[in-house]
Order: sequence, then C-alpha cells, then structure tokens
Amino acid sequence: MKYRKLGRETRIRRSILAGLTKDVINNGYVITTESRAKEVRKFVDKMITYGKNGTLVSRRKALAFLHNDKEVVAKVFDELAKRYETRNGGYTRIIKIKERRGDDALEVKLELV
Repeated sequence: MKYRKLGRETRIRRSILAGLTKDVINNGYVITTESRAKEVRKFVDKMITYGKNGTLVSRRKALAFLHNDKEVVAKVFDELAKRYETRNGGYTRIIKIKERRGDDALEVKLELV
C-alpha cells in the first residue's frame, strides 16, 4: 500500500493521523494541509467501515488505531455507522480553502459528507 510519509518518523506520523482522524469524527471536519487530508481520509473511511461491520474484532482494531479513545469509537459504532449504513464508501470530502500565509501550503477542509 502506498502512503505519504509527511516528512515524519513512523510513530509521529501515525500519531498525527490518529489525532486528525479523531478530530474529524468528533467535530465533523478538520482544516489541514492537502497532503495530510488525503492521507487522513483513508483512515476515517476505514473507521466508519469498521463501525458498519460492528464486530468485536472491528471495534478492537478501531480502538488500537485511535489510542483506546472509547468515546470516539463509541461515536463511530453508534452514530456514524447508522448514518452511513446505506452508503458504500466515500464518507468524506475535501474542499480547498486557500494557501497558508507562512509557507504557501494549500489548506483544505476535510469533512464528513
């Protein structure tokens, strides 16, 4: 599987991705750079798919990725799984906003559909 390294070590990159995934699930959106948003999108979709499966194994995988945050996992399995039960993927969208002032990185809004 190809993925973006985001200029970070593995453990730091995984922590960033888990944190952004939690933010999208909790708030419904997050504003970040385009490359991070494209990478986080994969994990948000995977967490919602785990929620739709609803098995104990899926719940444990979600807990492992989200650093044992039981509230976020409960939201995925209880609310988001029901909300997207008829949808076959594509739970997020990326909306381009502007270039960041300091380094001209393109900022985007990653939100749940």
